[in-house]
Amino acid sequence: MATINFYLDKPDKKGLSPIHLRINCNGKQIKNATGEKVRVEDFDKDKQLVKDSLDKHIEINHYLNYLKDRADELLNRSYKKAFTNKEIKDKLNDFVNNYKEDHNVNIVREQVELYGKPFTFVDLFAGAGGFSEGFLQAEVNNKFFDFLVANDINENCELTHIVRYNHQLGLDADFLCQDITEPDFLDNLLKKIDGKKVDVVCGGPPCQSFSLAGKRKKFDKKDDLFSHYLQVIKVLQPKYFVMENVKGILTKEGGKIKELILEEINSIVDIKEIPKLTGFIKNLKSSNKQDEFLIDCLIKRIEIEQFSEKKAEEAKEVFIKTVESKFRQLTPKIVDYKTSKTDQRIGTIRHGFNLLQRNKEWEVLKRKIIREKDFCNIDNDYFVEHFNNFLTELDSIEIIKKIEEAFKRLNVAKEHYRACNDILIALQIYTFSFDETLQFSKKFCNKKQYKELNEIIDAIRLYKIEAPFVANASNYGVPQNRERVLFIGCRKDQKFISEIPATVKEEEKVTVFEALHDLDFVGNDEEARYYELVDISKQFNGTAKKMMSLLNKRAVEGKPDTKKGKTFADWSKEGRLNGRFKNATKPFYVQNTEALVKGEKSYDVLHNHKTSKQNNDVVKRLDIIRKEGDYKKAQNKLNACGLSTNKRNYNVLKPDGQSPTVMTIADDYIHYNAPRSLTVREMARLQSFDDSFVFQGKRSTGGNNRKTEVPQYTLVGNAVPPLLARAVATEILKNIK
Repeated sequence: MATINFYLDKPDKKGLSPIHLRINCNGKQIKNATGEKVRVEDFDKDKQLVKDSLDKHIEINHYLNYLKDRADELLNRSYKKAFTNKEIKDKLNDFVNNYKEDHNVNIVREQVELYGKPFTFVDLFAGAGGFSEGFLQAEVNNKFFDFLVANDINENCELTHIVRYNHQLGLDADFLCQDITEPDFLDNLLKKIDGKKVDVVCGGPPCQSFSLAGKRKKFDKKDDLFSHYLQVIKVLQPKYFVMENVKGILTKEGGKIKELILEEINSIVDIKEIPKLTGFIKNLKSSNKQDEFLIDCLIKRIEIEQFSEKKAEEAKEVFIKTVESKFRQLTPKIVDYKTSKTDQRIGTIRHGFNLLQRNKEWEVLKRKIIREKDFCNIDNDYFVEHFNNFLTELDSIEIIKKIEEAFKRLNVAKEHYRACNDILIALQIYTFSFDETLQFSKKFCNKKQYKELNEIIDAIRLYKIEAPFVANASNYGVPQNRERVLFIGCRKDQKFISEIPATVKEEEKVTVFEALHDLDFVGNDEEARYYELVDISKQFNGTAKKMMSLLNKRAVEGKPDTKKGKTFADWSKEGRLNGRFKNATKPFYVQNTEALVKGEKSYDVLHNHKTSKQNNDVVKRLDIIRKEGDYKKAQNKLNACGLSTNKRNYNVLKPDGQSPTVMTIADDYIHYNAPRSLTVREMARLQSFDDSFVFQGKRSTGGNNRKTEVPQYTLVGNAVPPLLARAVATEILKNIK
């Protein structure tokens, strides 16, 4: 049994004594410098810790305890029982050097300068940062990306971002931890951007947020995130934007959602062109005298497009007040005074206008109710229908329907039909998308004006997009069959991008074995903190030659390169950032934001490589499924052994193919060579994250906590594969002006 303690060496000229780690084992002694120095009076020999008289005592003591624990783990808790002095020192020095490196470099450092001008990007719904990683890896003819701001709603996303991009890579990229639906989101985002031009916006609003206008019956907390994402695009007006989502979005609601998305993207306008459009529509009044009111409403609706969220809400209120004013003028003509004060139909119309004018306030309340509904798990119960009905009633379209019904029941005289109808049409215009507004404007054009309006419409559309593009991550050097839909919006002054060319051919794709073989040295309930040598010949005996043939040297993006190439696993260990961040420090892990502030960091060589603790029955079950190669095929054997389970599915990884889509629950996957689930690091490899990218915070969570927490497995499973993002970023750099 080895004993481990600390002692102080002789003080230097400044009176600071180096702290050394001392190991005694079988009469032999090993001494190792820790890299920390303190005054003798600041060190407690009995407790073997720094006294709280020192400012940095929490951070230093955490580091000393961490180092002592690593030494104890190595010598007293390792499967290996014999070590040379050099082996012990080398492993301990890895931890020490990572600590020293992190403390010898300023938090924000200049990246290695490249020729040419960087293009900027913002990452929305950023999660772990898959898009961010890929964009920072991309470089084309000395063109590259500069990271401005990321956004997500979860603190662990923010923590992972801060550690990776601010501390480790030394960037000054900011993070906005806020819900995109909140009223001041855009203002706060613009503050973070701080007047810089944004060239590209990327992000993937969750698929639950896509719904047809007037048919949002589910009202979960993700509702309508898509429209808020597009609102950011409208304000920032980047040269390109990329929206990623699941393949199912193409067929959702019979393909209507896809069409809605394209329509909304086509509705994003060039603000500079709006005065020309409104000027043209204003001129239509001269040949449409009877429709002056409706044309004025069209102008007001179009002008809303040029405003930020706050001003747009004010403009909407002005719109409704204009329509309400027309109704006030009409009221004495269609009902007497007493009726106007007491009639339910008139009251419905009048109060409907009040509700529409207070739209912003109602939206805030709706968001709060939706959050509370979600927090209380109101779903599939007696409450859900009533909550959803109430929320539906607050929608502008539903309010307008009731106003229409009240007008129908008034039975007004024929001479007032036109005025009533104009009010109802004006309210419809209020709900129009920009595209619908333009189409409605054509009703007031003659043949010549119709042609002129179409020319103005072509000029006013800011983005070009024809159809979404389906991308399989395995075509871009990712060892995973993960199909995702990409909507790529190209500003009209930029080159059109309709697809992202594959970087590997079918026969060149990265296999699971190439991605994971070098991590295959952990057993059940184990955590690895540094790499171990994996002997493929011993592991696979008779099939070793076949397994070795799966290892291919390739360029970083996956193309075969026998001269300068590396295997996927080697690229993962070395990193794919193109030498831009030569001053980057070694990676570290922290438990939470508080630990980061205190400096309680773990400086392991290898991070996130911990297996789950599984009982004997689970191990036996996984082994049967693994050997059968398929969960369904294994059912009979599982039943015969009394090991059947209600779990819906297990995916057995095939070493010579690509993995299925990586999700957020590790227990869904069985390792190809051992009866166990995957570690966070192995799932990160299948997603194409570098090993230096450390996923922070809790490893996993369960139950209701899944609604609010984003642990490591969720960060990995929800991410955009960096190599797919890299291919997207590369294509943009090839075309961007």
